[in-house]
Amino acid sequence: MSSFRQSLHIAHLPDGGVADAIPALSLYELNNLVASVLSIDLPDEYWVEAELSEAREVRGHCYMELVQKDEASNTPIAKASAKCWASRWAMLRPMFERITGQRLHAGMKVMLRVKAQFHAAYGFSWIVSDINPDLMRRRQEIIKQLKAEGVFDLQRELIIPAFAQHIAVVSSDGAAGYGDFCRQLADNAQGYKFAVQLFSATMQGEAVEHSVIAALNRIYSQQDHFDVVVIIRGGGATSDLSGFDTLALAENVANFPIPVITGIGHDRDESILDMVAHTRVKTPTAAAQLLIDNLVRTESVIDAARQSIVECTQRRMQHERVRVESLSARIPMMFSLVKTKEEARVDMLARRIEAATQRRIATALMRLDGIQNKLQTAVNRQLTDAGHRLQLIEQRIEAANPERLLQRGYSITTYNGHAVRNAMELPEGAVVETRVEKGKFTSVVTKNK
Repeated sequence: MSSFRQSLHIAHLPDGGVADAIPALSLYELNNLVASVLSIDLPDEYWVEAELSEAREVRGHCYMELVQKDEASNTPIAKASAKCWASRWAMLRPMFERITGQRLHAGMKVMLRVKAQFHAAYGFSWIVSDINPDLMRRRQEIIKQLKAEGVFDLQRELIIPAFAQHIAVVSSDGAAGYGDFCRQLADNAQGYKFAVQLFSATMQGEAVEHSVIAALNRIYSQQDHFDVVVIIRGGGATSDLSGFDTLALAENVANFPIPVITGIGHDRDESILDMVAHTRVKTPTAAAQLLIDNLVRTESVIDAARQSIVECTQRRMQHERVRVESLSARIPMMFSLVKTKEEARVDMLARRIEAATQRRIATALMRLDGIQNKLQTAVNRQLTDAGHRLQLIEQRIEAANPERLLQRGYSITTYNGHAVRNAMELPEGAVVETRVEKGKFTSVVTKNK
């Protein structure tokens, strides 16, 4: 660039005026001069990493607009045009698409091999001679591995709860995106209430992977308290999304037990994390609106069910009302018929009961007469037998009566009220009493033999 500056200084005076002796350059001449200087000072090719803000094909040529944005403010800090001529693009395009499985598009982060060119008619641009597909190839390899592990679509098998109101948010503390998310939830027109808890994490730079995984681990330890997880950040360059294109982070999100919603980029930016998440939205505000809309749908379902229940109940009540009215009209007649029928049945039953009762009474009387006869016979027999036994006992008692013995000439001698059976037991001088048939007398024992 020094040659370029020197060439310009030749045409200027020290005070800033233009020397009258040197003729002015035409625009074409000036542009050619710039082109010559660039060809001398920038003869080499360079690898440059940038984001595509535009990519289009025209008559076989590929025209690109490159941009780099400030990470904090998301404002462009560098822009440039790049071209790949048809002869070169015809070779680069199939190679790029074969390796990456994607077409070149806006929002993609690319690494281009370029050379500076300044055309007198078209101005400055970078001429592309090669494209390094390694960045995209690495993404494709990660995606392929996730699919091979069978986890790529696991999140989509989960269902966001109908009443998802307890939200775990992974975002940087104080980030504008987090503030937008909270305001959108708080200001919903329906008045829904949400409980939001922030799990702070680094959302830019090399620390994104480990920081977000650590936040997810904290959420996992209390997963029963939350319905969904929301990972949000503000916009920015596609290069800022590189931390969300890692295998470890994708595996953690894919295997997470509750639905994960991502809002980490704009519409054209899609990270691997977006691909494995349950739902991907453009912005934090869109993530909040998704949760609001979920409750709106739930309320609509409840309202529809309530209305259906009301209508069904009304129809059933009307049906039952008609049925009751019909029955009411038929009841008097039916009651009369039933009354007559039941009275006849009662009369018949009464007659049957009376007849059965009389039969039972007659049978019982006959049985009673039979029992009475048998009882009389048995009593008489018992009395006869008892009389015979009494006679025998009387005879035996009479035979044992002592008076009978006295009548036959026997006597009974007693000592001290006891009959004397052994004379040797009586002491001398003992007074004994002797009874005979007629009278009694006393004796004194003088000598025992």
